[in-house]
Amino acid sequence: MSRLREILANNLKAFRQKSGLSQAKLAEKAEISTQYIAMIELSRQFPTPDVLERIAVALGIEAHELFAVPPSPENAMERLHKDIIKEIRQVIVEVLENALADKYKT
Repeated sequence: MSRLREILANNLKAFRQKSGLSQAKLAEKAEISTQYIAMIELSRQFPTPDVLERIAVALGIEAHELFAVPPSPENAMERLHKDIIKEIRQVIVEVLENALADKYKT
């Protein structure tokens, strides 16, 4: 859960700052305490779905956006690497299956 909390904390702070809101102003708009906003941004608290929705509305975003991981070159390379490995394995299996099928044909 700590990685999810980090993502939420970073995104919340980024959206809040992008909106030009202080923690106090966001807390007021979301009807929660300033301390609670601070604790979320420090990854020390994880809000309920209701609180997440109120925060999202106050920020003018969809709640799921608070959990989006921005694409990075590292993430893209890692996905590409995994896809290539998967395809190589698939090709090897097909080659072996064909070779065995050919060998045992009578």
